[in-house]
Amino acid sequence: MRDDADKNSCLIHGPNTPTTVQYNTSTTPDVLDIVIPRDLVFPVQLTTCSALSSDHLPILIDTQYRSSFHSPSDRPDLRKTDWPKFQACLEVGLPPNPHLPNEGVIDECVNELTSAISKALADCIPKCRLRADPWPPLPAHIQDEIRLKNRLRKQWQITRDSALKAEVNRLQRSVTAQVNEWRNDRWSNTLESLDPEDQSLWKMTRRMMRIPTPSPPLVTPGGLAFSDSEKAEALSDSLDAQF
Repeated sequence: MRDDADKNSCLIHGPNTPTTVQYNTSTTPDVLDIVIPRDLVFPVQLTTCSALSSDHLPILIDTQYRSSFHSPSDRPDLRKTDWPKFQACLEVGLPPNPHLPNEGVIDECVNELTSAISKALADCIPKCRLRADPWPPLPAHIQDEIRLKNRLRKQWQITRDSALKAEVNRLQRSVTAQVNEWRNDRWSNTLESLDPEDQSLWKMTRRMMRIPTPSPPLVTPGGLAFSDSEKAEALSDSLDAQF
């Protein structure tokens, strides 16, 4: 791998801490995850993430390159665009037969065209309201305990201290109990806030009593197929017979 990386002008980066949790004390933790960038001018920093409970820890790749991934506040739906209105708005917003004597005037007309198209789209496309976050953040004391558990778990991965392992297990049980209690309290508050006057009680009742439509079985030459695997096999056999 080193020879191939040198041949193709690549670099090999790896985290400083192991990425596997070895439950057998006779084995040594190792690094299974590496990054091989090419033609990347920014420095790469790898950090092992202990936030998950898997025995294979993910790594966070950090570079100095930054880009914004924030979604716009309004998400236009082009399928619901009022195109006749868009055409009318565009005709009003654009001057007819512009005179283009030089490059400066051309650039100005291009900017006016872009602005007119954007404004016409904004006026003719219905806006979709962003939904509120359905998962509110955990309370601060639970988040602090989770961070402590992850930090001790990372130390245990390096030292294999049995006392640290016992403390990690205790914190895991404590976090699980607190999260369950917090969810139960939120559910209780939701039930107490229901009011028949504002239709919230009826909406919740209808949501809870809604029974999903069961998927009917498929009739096959060998009988009825109920499970997903049986249906997939039946469809595969039918396609093979047809084609």
